[in-house]
Amino acid sequence: MKDYRRKDPRFSLCGLNCALCPMHLGSYCPGCGGGEGHQSCAVIRCSREQGEMDYCFECAQFPCPRYDSLTEYDSFIPHRHMVRDLKRVQQIGPAAYGEELEQKLAILQRLLEHYNDGRRKTFYIAAVSLLDLSDLSAAMDELNRFSISAQDASIKEMAAFAVARLTALAGEKQIELKLRKKPKSR
Repeated sequence: MKDYRRKDPRFSLCGLNCALCPMHLGSYCPGCGGGEGHQSCAVIRCSREQGEMDYCFECAQFPCPRYDSLTEYDSFIPHRHMVRDLKRVQQIGPAAYGEELEQKLAILQRLLEHYNDGRRKTFYIAAVSLLDLSDLSAAMDELNRFSISAQDASIKEMAAFAVARLTALAGEKQIELKLRKKPKSR
């Protein structure tokens, strides 16, 4: 959206963690309000109509019915926790949430650098987006211990161990680590 700027484009107005998106990671998208290249957005238009808030939780109508359709399907990153993440920002503040997001981004980068056999990017993005930071940190401790004990493991074995551990953790929390794509129209 032309001329739309925000202080922190890593976390969107509507609750998406733009910092964890492959489009943002690959420098194809500047994030929410990060500059040129940002797509037209109904939530931004709504914010302008409601008084230019930084986050949807600042609106008296939050969470509005718009979220029913926003969270049903995913794009490049999961949309399921948009409302939950906005409530977290509201609870702890944007600066503290920004620190948590940076920690999640560091975990994602570590997974992509050391546990990716070339086929796991979307899976890791979903895991880091949907799992709590404390659970991710514990899983990373396990992965680090595995890396040390299995020094001769191939990248494929490292990826398989990481995927198995994150999948098990998500299963305990009843979270599916898969993007929910909108069915194609016929």
